[in-house]
Amino acid sequence: MAKAVIVGGGIGGLATALSVAEAGHQVVVLERADRFAEIGAGIQIAPNGIHALDALGVGRGARQIAVQMDELRFMDGVTDRHVTSLPLTEQYQQRFGTPYLVVHRAELHRLLLDACLASAAISLRSSCPAIGYEQSAGVAAVVLQSGERVAGDVVIGADGIHSQIRRQLVEDGAPRVSGLVVYRTMVAMEEVPEELRLPTSVTWWTGPERHLVHYPIAGGRYLNLAGSRYTTSREPIAGKPVPTEFVRAEFAVMGPTTRRLIALGSEWKAWALVDRDPVDSWVDGRVALLGDAAHPMLHYAAQGACQVLEDAVVLGRLLDCPAADLPERLTRYNAQRRHRTARIQQVARQSIQLWHASGSAAQIRNAALSAMSERELHDHIAWMHTPPMLQPVHAG
Repeated sequence: MAKAVIVGGGIGGLATALSVAEAGHQVVVLERADRFAEIGAGIQIAPNGIHALDALGVGRGARQIAVQMDELRFMDGVTDRHVTSLPLTEQYQQRFGTPYLVVHRAELHRLLLDACLASAAISLRSSCPAIGYEQSAGVAAVVLQSGERVAGDVVIGADGIHSQIRRQLVEDGAPRVSGLVVYRTMVAMEEVPEELRLPTSVTWWTGPERHLVHYPIAGGRYLNLAGSRYTTSREPIAGKPVPTEFVRAEFAVMGPTTRRLIALGSEWKAWALVDRDPVDSWVDGRVALLGDAAHPMLHYAAQGACQVLEDAVVLGRLLDCPAADLPERLTRYNAQRRHRTARIQQVARQSIQLWHASGSAAQIRNAALSAMSERELHDHIAWMHTPPMLQPVHAG
């Protein structure tokens, strides 16, 4: 039995703790905050993420707290025209093996936290900000801000986009501020006019240099609203309160339905969207990165949570080995995950052109999407929504 030290108590860190504990190891999770909690609102979980949750033993619980979607609905947010919908019902579920779900981020985090608390193999420590790591023969240790060293056989950096473990391991500086800002809020569903609720749809309203996405969360009690806008700002804001009037002005060029939806919101908060360029390696001996610490991506492919869950499952399965083999298995984990995650990072960036087109470019986009059949739409996203952990993880 080996010991794994995981830095970061978010969704990725807790999922990894469950996966590595299942492989027969002791795990300690170090969280910098004074408690284990999650901020944010809704996240989408495609079948690859659901299969990962099943592998972690929390899939049933996730289905109970999530809302199942029947379509990904694409609207022209300027003309209010329905362009196309990607169905998520019978043919989709037969092909990918599970529904497409949306869930409140805090509820998913709580589900994973409860599972970790129930495991005798997992120890959770809060108020433990990490500043780096050290290695010697057969040992890796996390260096805490207090000066304490927390040693184990492996260290996993799951400490997010501003990872201190990545800062030392990759040495690539601060994240890239994209210029895109997302404004988020939640609206109680009883306050939403019935014709705007679309309770089984993830709906996008696209426009020039901006778009709005909405879907129900928290068992359908709230409508999650997230509007993105391209700006020239490179300020790395996170959770900054924004006046309602400002958000309305940002989307004033949109059509009447988008403006009605925006008008429902209050207590808006803004985040600058950041990511990083893909790297070939996020492993150093007995230390590895995971999730946003390894491959942060813009949210436009709706795959951030799914990819961190995939990471956790693949890593846990590979670490089902003696302690002496752990460094080689970390190298294999990096090799198995880097190409897929890099491709999704690039797709997320490129999809800005899809969401933010205007004029003739928007007309060409609408014509191309509306001409696609259900099968063609499913074929287009199949490589992302098919879970790689269903393939042999010890190969290659």
